[in-house]
Amino acid sequence: MKNIQIIDGADNCTYSIFSIDNSLFELIFPNNQDIEFIEDFMTRLGQEKALICLTALWNNEVDKKEVLEIHGTLFYQNEHKKKYYPTKKEAEMIIDLAL
Repeated sequence: MKNIQIIDGADNCTYSIFSIDNSLFELIFPNNQDIEFIEDFMTRLGQEKALICLTALWNNEVDKKEVLEIHGTLFYQNEHKKKYYPTKKEAEMIIDLAL
Protein backbone atom coordinates (compact mmCIF):
# COMPACT_ATOMS: atom_id res chain seq x y z
CA MET A 1 0.00 0.00 0.00
CA LYS A 2 1.14 3.53 -0.81
CA ASN A 3 0.13 6.79 0.86
CA ILE A 4 -0.97 9.82 -1.14
CA GLN A 5 -1.34 13.33 0.26
CA ILE A 6 -4.09 15.42 -1.30
CA ILE A 7 -3.51 19.16 -1.61
CA ASP A 8 -6.41 21.14 -2.99
CA GLY A 9 -6.88 24.80 -3.73
CA ALA A 10 -9.25 25.49 -0.84
CA ASP A 11 -8.05 27.81 1.92
CA ASN A 12 -9.25 25.25 4.45
CA CYS A 13 -7.48 22.29 2.84
CA THR A 14 -6.66 19.62 5.43
CA TYR A 15 -3.85 17.95 3.43
CA SER A 16 -5.52 14.58 3.98
CA ILE A 17 -3.67 11.34 3.35
CA PHE A 18 -5.17 8.28 1.73
CA SER A 19 -3.80 4.80 1.11
CA ILE A 20 -4.08 2.86 -2.14
CA ASP A 21 -2.70 -0.43 -3.43
CA ASN A 22 0.51 -0.38 -5.43
CA SER A 23 -1.05 -1.13 -8.83
CA LEU A 24 -3.49 1.79 -8.56
CA PHE A 25 -0.73 4.03 -7.23
CA GLU A 26 1.26 3.28 -10.41
CA LEU A 27 -1.72 4.39 -12.51
CA ILE A 28 -1.83 7.73 -10.70
CA PHE A 29 1.95 8.18 -10.54
CA PRO A 30 3.59 6.49 -13.58
CA ASN A 31 7.29 6.52 -14.42
CA ASN A 32 8.50 6.95 -10.82
CA GLN A 33 6.84 10.33 -10.47
CA ASP A 34 5.55 11.34 -7.04
CA ILE A 35 3.64 14.48 -8.05
CA GLU A 36 0.45 14.55 -10.08
CA PHE A 37 -2.21 17.09 -10.94
CA ILE A 38 -5.79 15.83 -11.07
CA GLU A 39 -6.43 17.41 -14.46
CA ASP A 40 -3.46 15.59 -16.00
CA PHE A 41 -4.44 12.32 -14.34
CA MET A 42 -8.04 12.53 -15.57
CA THR A 43 -6.90 13.34 -19.11
CA ARG A 44 -4.30 10.56 -19.17
CA LEU A 45 -6.56 7.77 -17.85
CA GLY A 46 -9.94 8.99 -18.96
CA GLN A 47 -12.81 9.67 -16.62
CA GLU A 48 -13.99 6.07 -16.15
CA LYS A 49 -10.61 4.57 -15.16
CA ALA A 50 -9.66 7.63 -13.13
CA LEU A 51 -12.87 7.44 -11.11
CA ILE A 52 -12.20 3.78 -10.28
CA CYS A 53 -8.81 4.78 -8.85
CA LEU A 54 -10.18 7.78 -7.00
CA THR A 55 -13.06 5.79 -5.49
CA ALA A 56 -10.56 3.29 -4.09
CA LEU A 57 -8.47 6.17 -2.78
CA TRP A 58 -11.34 8.04 -1.06
CA ASN A 59 -12.35 4.85 0.74
CA ASN A 60 -8.98 4.58 2.52
CA GLU A 61 -8.29 7.73 4.51
CA VAL A 62 -5.33 7.35 6.87
CA ASP A 63 -4.88 9.07 10.22
CA LYS A 64 -1.96 11.44 9.61
CA LYS A 65 -0.58 10.72 13.06
CA GLU A 66 -0.05 7.09 12.02
CA VAL A 67 1.56 7.70 8.62
CA LEU A 68 5.18 6.64 8.28
CA GLU A 69 5.69 7.64 4.64
CA ILE A 70 4.03 9.74 1.96
CA HIS A 71 4.70 8.27 -1.47
CA GLY A 72 2.93 10.82 -3.67
CA THR A 73 1.16 14.17 -3.75
CA LEU A 74 -1.99 14.73 -5.77
CA PHE A 75 -2.88 18.38 -6.43
CA TYR A 76 -6.42 19.64 -7.01
CA GLN A 77 -7.12 23.19 -8.23
CA ASN A 78 -3.43 24.03 -8.18
CA GLU A 79 -2.53 24.14 -11.86
CA HIS A 80 -0.48 27.28 -11.19
CA LYS A 81 2.04 25.05 -9.36
CA LYS A 82 2.78 22.92 -12.42
CA LYS A 83 5.64 25.21 -13.41
CA TYR A 84 7.50 24.11 -10.26
CA TYR A 85 7.14 20.40 -11.06
CA PRO A 86 8.03 19.98 -14.76
CA THR A 87 9.17 16.37 -14.23
CA LYS A 88 6.48 15.63 -11.63
CA LYS A 89 9.19 14.47 -9.23
CA GLU A 90 9.41 16.31 -5.93
CA ALA A 91 13.20 15.91 -5.78
CA GLU A 92 13.45 17.85 -9.07
CA MET A 93 11.16 20.69 -8.03
CA ILE A 94 12.13 24.12 -9.34
CA ILE A 95 12.55 26.55 -6.50
CA ASP A 96 11.75 30.13 -7.46
CA LEU A 97 13.99 32.28 -5.28
CA ALA A 98 12.32 35.43 -6.59
CA LEU A 99 9.21 34.78 -4.50
